[in-house]
Amino acid sequence: QVQLVESGGGLVQAGGSLRLSCTASGRTFSSYAMGWFRQAPGKEREFVAAIRWTGGSTYYADSVKGRFIISRDNAKNMVYLQISSLKPEDTAAYYCAAGLNAQAMGLTNPSSYPYWGQGTQVTVSS
Repeated sequence: QVQLVESGGGLVQAGGSLRLSCTASGRTFSSYAMGWFRQAPGKEREFVAAIRWTGGSTYYADSVKGRFIISRDNAKNMVYLQISSLKPEDTAAYYCAAGLNAQAMGLTNPSSYPYWGQGTQVTVSS
């Protein structure tokens, strides 16, 4: 069982940056693949980034490549999403997710992650 709590969202001007954090509870956190997803009003939840349990491989949606960086610190039970060069279309609620079998099921698929946080809102003004 893993519980997730996101933080770090806020209101930022276009071109700005934020660092989102996800705090995980659970002794086996280091065994889980972790993902970040986002959902804008009236839209489906979409994949943003994912990282394997080893931290050695990362994956990004095309829309955020070169602007977002996912990382993890297994010793601290933390996952981070550094988001830069923000655009108004990045405005959404951002969710952290954990999946023990996500690497096998598909890291970009929300269904691969049984554990989700409550989300943190990112609003980008133009």
